[in-house]
Amino acid sequence: MIDDITEKIYAGQRISVSDAQRLYQYPNIAELGMLAHWVRKRLNPDPVVTYNIGRNINYTNICWVKCNFCAFYRKPGAEGGYLLSDEEICAKIEELIQLGGDEPKSCEILMQGGLNSKLKIDYYERLFSLIRDNYPQVQLHCLSATEIIYIAHLSRLSIEQTLSRLVSAGLDSIPGAGAEILVDRVRNIIGKGKDLTDEWLEVHRIAHRLGVSTTATMMYGHVESVDERIEHLARIRSLQDEYKGFRAFITWNFQPEHTELAFDQEHWSGTKATGLDHLRTVAVSRLFLDNIEHLQASWVTQGPKIAQVSLRYGVDDFGSTMLEENVVSAAGTSHTDEMTLTEMERLILDAGFQPQRRDTQYRKVKTSLVGQEVHTTTLS
Repeated sequence: MIDDITEKIYAGQRISVSDAQRLYQYPNIAELGMLAHWVRKRLNPDPVVTYNIGRNINYTNICWVKCNFCAFYRKPGAEGGYLLSDEEICAKIEELIQLGGDEPKSCEILMQGGLNSKLKIDYYERLFSLIRDNYPQVQLHCLSATEIIYIAHLSRLSIEQTLSRLVSAGLDSIPGAGAEILVDRVRNIIGKGKDLTDEWLEVHRIAHRLGVSTTATMMYGHVESVDERIEHLARIRSLQDEYKGFRAFITWNFQPEHTELAFDQEHWSGTKATGLDHLRTVAVSRLFLDNIEHLQASWVTQGPKIAQVSLRYGVDDFGSTMLEENVVSAAGTSHTDEMTLTEMERLILDAGFQPQRRDTQYRKVKTSLVGQEVHTTTLS
């Protein structure tokens, strides 16, 4: 029974780590969904589900770290490695704003890549200022904490100096990529050589202190335990208590196809997380993260139907139209070709909500694209 936890939730009280552990084991997942939806309505009372118009730009896949859960990276000098030119990046942006309209900061560019040893901070300053000066419609939501740490290292700068210079060049906000599971035991297995938990958190702490909003993420369903998932959530919640800088939380499960971890029988069970596991994880996240306003659906990994159901498990945002997605798709996920804007809005309406376009900062965008067939794409 979870009557004592339910009383806390309805009273607006914070649940504990031990409460979250009990919720993860509670068999009635529908009841978890009802509780999570109640919290969602408390934080976001309007019967609206938001989304934004955006695309991923993976500017380079060259990376020296070799995370064993990643099918996207290429080692330096390996066949298939690339660095997009300015012209290629600008062409992608122009395609986006042709669909997204002319409102300032109304279209999101999620720009992330590998840890490329040839790219110091001057590369990013030049690129970001180019985009800022030529495309005022674009919100630059760029660079994982891992990338920022590496740029600082290559450029012999502090994290604060690096962030300050990137913001001056045009960086608007930072995605939560690279969090995976914020437990060092896990990080040393799946991404040895990358930043550890405290380092990832410190980048976001400094960003929040500088007034730069970020998102938080969790990739689960690989080598972590349920207790480690909750430890991850606790680290996120604790940092959010400091500056309230996390704008949203997004969680998805490990996609094993074409990854080294898929063949690591010592560490991975070989069993991919199910849709019910995802709904349970989303619901517990909504109940635990009482200080983060928005939870995003993960339709790219879960597919449209589970993403739609998650709207009744605490999720209030459908994420991005994602005109282009390459990292998850490299691991064999195929849902990126199933979503159009029309389909996204239909899923939201059928779940009992009104669709509302937003920008990266969750401000309403007036321009409507209803009726346009905005498709996601992947690079070949």
